[in-house]
Amino acid sequence: MSVGLLSPGTRRRLLQGQAGPLPEPPSSSVAIFISSTVSDMDAEREALQSTAYPEVQTFCQNHGLMFEVVDLRWGIQDTQATDHMTIELCLEELERCQKTSLGPAFVALLGDQYGPCPVPTLIDEKEWEALKAQLITRPGDLELVAHHFRRDENTVPPTYVLQALGTGETHGPEEATLTSVLRCGAQEARRLGLITQEQWHRYHRSVIEWEIERGLLSLTDGDQGATVFLREIRDLDKHILEDCTLKMVDRLADGCLDTDAQNLLSNLKGRIADTQPGVLKAHHLPWSRDLVNPQNKAHARYLKELGEQFVARANHQVLERLRELEAGRQELAWLYQEIRHHLGLSVEATRTFCGRQELLTQVGQRLRQSNNHPHTPLVLFGPPGIGKTALMCKLAEQAPGLLGCKTVTVLRLLGTSQMSSDAPSLLQSICFQVCLAYGLPRPPAQVLEVHTRMVQFFHALLHTVSCRNFESLVILLDSLDDVDSIHRARRVPWLPPKCPPRVHLILSACSGQRGVLDTVQQTLTDPESYWEVKPLSSHQGQEMIQLLLAASRRTLSPGQRDLLWASLPECGHPGQLRLAFEEARKWASFTVPAPLASTAEEGMRQLCARLEQTHGQLLVARVLGYIVSSRQGLSEAELKDILSLDDEVLQAVYQDWTPPSKELLRFPPLLWVRLRRDLGSCLARRPMDGFTLLAIAHRQLAEVVRERYLLGPEKAKRHGMLADFFLGVWSQGTKKLITLPLVGKPLNLDRKVAPQPLWFSDTVANLRKLKELPYHLLHSGRIQELKQEVLGSMNWISCRSVSGGIESLLGDFDLCAPHVDCPEVGLVREALQLCRPAVELRGMERSILYTEILARLHFFATSHPALVGQLCQQAQSWFRECPHPVLEPLGGFLQPPGGPLWVTLTGCHKGITAMAWSLEEKLLVVGTQDGIVAVWDMEEQQVVHILTGHTGEVRCVTVFAKGTQAISASKDRTLRSWNLLSGQEKFTIWDGGSRDPTEPQAWSLHVDEAKKVVYSASSSKVSAWNLETAELVFHILRDTSDPWICTAVLASRATLLTVSQGSVLGLWSSATGKAQGKQHLSGTKEETPTCGVLVQKPGQMVIGFSKGSISLVSSEGDSLVEKLPEAVGFLVVSEDESLLAAGFGRSVRIFLANSQRFHRFMATDLEHEDTVETAVFGPENNLIVTGSRDALIQVWSLSEQGTLLDILEGVGAPISLLAQGGTLVASASRQSSSFKVWDLTYIQKPRVSAPFLDRTGLTAISHNGSYIYFPKIGDKNKVTIWDLAEGEEQDALDTSGEVRCLEVAEQAKLLFTGLTSGIVLVFPLNSRQDVTCIPPPEARKAVNCMALSKGEEHLAIAYDNIVLVLDIINPSDPCPVIDGPIYTFYTQLPATISSVAVLADYRVIYGMTNGDLFLYECANSKVFPLEAHGSRVTCVEVSHKEQLAVSGSEEALLCLWDLQACKWKFEMSYTNSYCRGVQCACFSKDDKYVYAGLRDRSIIVWSVLDGTLLAIQFVHAIVNRIIPTSNGFIAPTRHGYLIRERFQCPSSRASQQDPLKNFKKAVWMVKSRQKEELAAAAGTLQDSGLGNAQRNECKSNKRSQVCLLV
Repeated sequence: MSVGLLSPGTRRRLLQGQAGPLPEPPSSSVAIFISSTVSDMDAEREALQSTAYPEVQTFCQNHGLMFEVVDLRWGIQDTQATDHMTIELCLEELERCQKTSLGPAFVALLGDQYGPCPVPTLIDEKEWEALKAQLITRPGDLELVAHHFRRDENTVPPTYVLQALGTGETHGPEEATLTSVLRCGAQEARRLGLITQEQWHRYHRSVIEWEIERGLLSLTDGDQGATVFLREIRDLDKHILEDCTLKMVDRLADGCLDTDAQNLLSNLKGRIADTQPGVLKAHHLPWSRDLVNPQNKAHARYLKELGEQFVARANHQVLERLRELEAGRQELAWLYQEIRHHLGLSVEATRTFCGRQELLTQVGQRLRQSNNHPHTPLVLFGPPGIGKTALMCKLAEQAPGLLGCKTVTVLRLLGTSQMSSDAPSLLQSICFQVCLAYGLPRPPAQVLEVHTRMVQFFHALLHTVSCRNFESLVILLDSLDDVDSIHRARRVPWLPPKCPPRVHLILSACSGQRGVLDTVQQTLTDPESYWEVKPLSSHQGQEMIQLLLAASRRTLSPGQRDLLWASLPECGHPGQLRLAFEEARKWASFTVPAPLASTAEEGMRQLCARLEQTHGQLLVARVLGYIVSSRQGLSEAELKDILSLDDEVLQAVYQDWTPPSKELLRFPPLLWVRLRRDLGSCLARRPMDGFTLLAIAHRQLAEVVRERYLLGPEKAKRHGMLADFFLGVWSQGTKKLITLPLVGKPLNLDRKVAPQPLWFSDTVANLRKLKELPYHLLHSGRIQELKQEVLGSMNWISCRSVSGGIESLLGDFDLCAPHVDCPEVGLVREALQLCRPAVELRGMERSILYTEILARLHFFATSHPALVGQLCQQAQSWFRECPHPVLEPLGGFLQPPGGPLWVTLTGCHKGITAMAWSLEEKLLVVGTQDGIVAVWDMEEQQVVHILTGHTGEVRCVTVFAKGTQAISASKDRTLRSWNLLSGQEKFTIWDGGSRDPTEPQAWSLHVDEAKKVVYSASSSKVSAWNLETAELVFHILRDTSDPWICTAVLASRATLLTVSQGSVLGLWSSATGKAQGKQHLSGTKEETPTCGVLVQKPGQMVIGFSKGSISLVSSEGDSLVEKLPEAVGFLVVSEDESLLAAGFGRSVRIFLANSQRFHRFMATDLEHEDTVETAVFGPENNLIVTGSRDALIQVWSLSEQGTLLDILEGVGAPISLLAQGGTLVASASRQSSSFKVWDLTYIQKPRVSAPFLDRTGLTAISHNGSYIYFPKIGDKNKVTIWDLAEGEEQDALDTSGEVRCLEVAEQAKLLFTGLTSGIVLVFPLNSRQDVTCIPPPEARKAVNCMALSKGEEHLAIAYDNIVLVLDIINPSDPCPVIDGPIYTFYTQLPATISSVAVLADYRVIYGMTNGDLFLYECANSKVFPLEAHGSRVTCVEVSHKEQLAVSGSEEALLCLWDLQACKWKFEMSYTNSYCRGVQCACFSKDDKYVYAGLRDRSIIVWSVLDGTLLAIQFVHAIVNRIIPTSNGFIAPTRHGYLIRERFQCPSSRASQQDPLKNFKKAVWMVKSRQKEELAAAAGTLQDSGLGNAQRNECKSNKRSQVCLLV
């Protein structure tokens, strides 16, 4: 097989969907046909089976190839091997191997037997007449030939068919005589020129010569993977007449030597040596009477050499072919193979197409009529087998003619290939084909990674193609029933409800009970979109069968034709017609057929019965049962292996003869090939995972197989055998007991089935095992093995996710979880679900997965040892054995399953600007900055509709009509109404509005379902529109330059309120828009409204003002509710309107409603660390959830007077939106495309580990991580002491002032607390007495930061521009003394100090807010300016030996400093699309590594030796500080967990992986001063960056500094 690069013309034709002559795609299997005589080569074939085949199989598997040996003479009787039909099958199988095998395809084992010459099974009419003419003078011979051959007039042209032997007849002298007679006749006919040389050969060639001729000698393109192993026995001719020799050569019927056969054999060997000497591998053996005795050393050595030579030759041929393919690899080869596959099937389907002209015409008219305007997709439906596929293929063929030559046709016959079996792969292949066909940019990597983005890209692509205005696109998707995800889903999310002009989408689906058609109808609601495919007429049915017969060069006798039509009265079901044809094509003209079945189902039963009669009930039941039981189908190699494991099948096969080997036992391949041939078109070949799998082609046959062979326990047995095979239970030499009928005692034999490891090599996963094993363990009821081998195996979880993605792994858990009564499975599944953000950010790799699993499930390892505990142990073992630098979690530190986070979803859009729930339909509607409205199904956790149309930011979304409809308002000044179930736009309204960009903008929507009116309000206009007709009811235009800030509709009072920037309240009729009054709000002078919220029941609005006032406004007037300290940022009311929350600055105040007004609910406000942006109340008003600019979400208990219950990490951006839907709350940001959904019911559940609640990041740690110290929530004048083991607050220290920073001296057991007053309080950790106070150098100077020297001898306290250095005397004593300050110095700079470090020799390093960095020697009063960072220095740390220091800054730059030279040694800049700088850093205990926590919520490890980035780990939360331990570090996070990790770095990093290899947008670069100086000395300056980014210029610090020593 030779496949080169596709020519440009071929590629263009493929992309446009035009069928034509196409090269075969490269195969992923190695299929070797073994040719040999039956009895002569038994020892050789067994030797190859025992040792050589397994070696080649392993080699192939390591390269991702499937290995198959086709030896049709293995395990059968001699009579079967020489059967006339067998010869034909052998040549067919040989041709299949040549077409499909990658590399070796044909191996001949040639010895001293030529083998019998078979009688031809068919003789055409002219050849028969030529032979008959030669036999006319010999009536006896003519009668013999006429007795064995019958004329078949059903072939075109007629032929004479060899009749099979009757029951009881045996091959013997009569057959030999027949062969001799035909040879004589052929000899004479050739002499007279009546037949050709090739025809003459049919009577004079043995089977092996036929095979060698086809497999080698007739090849015109090299040897094509052929090899001939020749066994020559020296001096054989001298012993030719000895009995032991006669067994090894050809003999006549009387036992004498067949000299003719020996001469033909000699000629054959000569031809091979002359024409293909390179394939000949000769082995010369000395003559011996016991030549084939296992004790014969020469023969044993020969067999060993033969095996080694076979392995070497086969492996070499495979490698050569792989190199050829690699050298000629076509870019996007997978795409062209996919297109070619579907076009090839289409050609087959339309070859005998007939009828349907009326429907084709109607569809063509519909396409033409709708070509220039938007229209709905077209759905063809009908029962299985009605001919939908053929019709779709015919439409694909005719599309260019219907719409014009510039038409691109995309055809996918769903379920027939891997990429057409699931929605993500399907969309990917369609988008790539369309983009390449139209010359458009391909989908970028970030789109391909997330299915949601792929859906949006697909929808946008259709509109892009439409806008080209001169080309049409037709996408035909046949058999939606065969896409797995549609069966499980309530909707088809990627299906556009409308197609733009010049884009057509045609689908087909089965009607009936399967439910897919119902699912599609949820999206496509227009009845005119559905066209039923009806049965053919009786005349069309007959025409179809006539076409099929003509295509196969067959006909029927008049009587047979009448019988056929009588069996199919009025039948227009193409599936049944094709089945009838398959039966009728086997009829010879002399056959008297039985009546055919009247229904398709009955026809399938008849087929099974006929197969059982021919091949045995057991074999048919098992073969069909295994294929139907498989998840995706089985390859031929797999099926033969599985049959070799089925003891009942083997006992039936070997009931009349014994197997050829005493060591191994296999199913005879010939029996399968015969059955496969009789199954014919009932078997479909489907490319899956790079392999060709066999599946049942007809749904009706699959159903018949299930009811006939897979009822009761039989189904579990089939799945059990398949599970054993994919588990590899009986592979790699493991023997299986069996008792064969003729043996009578148990035999322990090797079945030689393929091994089934999870990984064939480091990069090649066993995809077939991954897909099939969970399915079969589940359906065989082997739940314990399922938990052990799949759900509870980290090897499995890792292999499945790395090779197939996290979604495929979650799919396995979704498949199994409902049937496994084990809560641990749910924990693991949820942990995997929580892994998604890390995978989307970093890509799927093993270290990420193992980290996520261990850090989330470690909490449960003790309480759930069976599954979770085992997974944790396996993960720990993997970390210990990992050959690359890696951070190993020593405990849980990521949110565990069962926590508040329900799911993180990555959008297909820019930042999120609006959200609304549809609780009835379990949908979340999301509006975005780029004008998209995305509808998410919260059950499926995927986008179901991408609603496009807006060209500006979506400002608000309202859901109504029991959650089935929504209206969105956009900055593009339009309103759009959507059907959330179908995804279709109902109407668009141009709402106008002010175009002044400086004018305050306010958007709001209100839907009055009772009056069927929607009100839209902006700063300049209020409009009312009819919900049904989209007609304008009224406009209210602002009549002054005073813009409206708030608008509300009081439905109960038919009144509309507006509040303007000038505090003017306007009253209007909500029915007519007429003015009813105007008044100025009292009590809010010199304030402007900032926000408002409607309280519908009492008919009031609550308005917030710029100076903190909150007023209650109604048509009767206004009254002051409260005066807040700052401007009111937002107002929200609870669902029952009993509670009001007002956000101002960093606080939220809660109010309770009474009959007249609101009054304060709690004495204290809910204090935050940053500005509060939004809030929502819980479903029972017992909770309030707030979101702030520091990306934190906080959950407060209202039933406990504002107790903070939890701090949740958002998406790393300010929380601008919270939307509550039942017990779920969605959080989002304008700056992120991701959003999170939280489950508030977790509050009532016991938590496995309570996180400490710190929002400040001012954490300190003591006792090796046992205790955490942080400012108390709600009272920053206290420090909470958190007991990590108990998960609760142990105590609180009163500081009498707001805490600014904390440091712990671990040896001295002291806690230093820096206050805003400038005081530093020193608390002994082991007692609550003798608190020391260090006063500030100047009054009211807040402490900025503190640092301890590594030996804890000194303490540095930094203020804005002052540093104090104090001594800690005897830090290891129980009562250490603090002395000083020993030194005090001023920086004399405008910038303030942001970080500080102190050394044992009184040197101080300090960084500034502007990026400056200095080293100050206190003893000498000298300052050394270090090269500055480009932004605020966030951390400075000194190594333990105090020779090095590291500094980090907000621009994500880390510098390693040589403190002796006062110069940087390495600079590392780390940039990615998420990075926001360095938060903290430290040296490892041995000073070999730097650990750094970044603000992108990751931790990196940096080599001090060479500046290499060794490891990076995404930890989902910002790390506040990092403290080194003996083998790693501990680090508290803003999630409230303590990270405890071990860093493992192999001594040799030669094979180190790139930590950023899967990080899509990350670059790190290292500069080395030594290398730069060497380069400068050589006259050139070069970077040693390990990334593609340009080196950042260093900012040199030119500023001089004077320090004033005090």
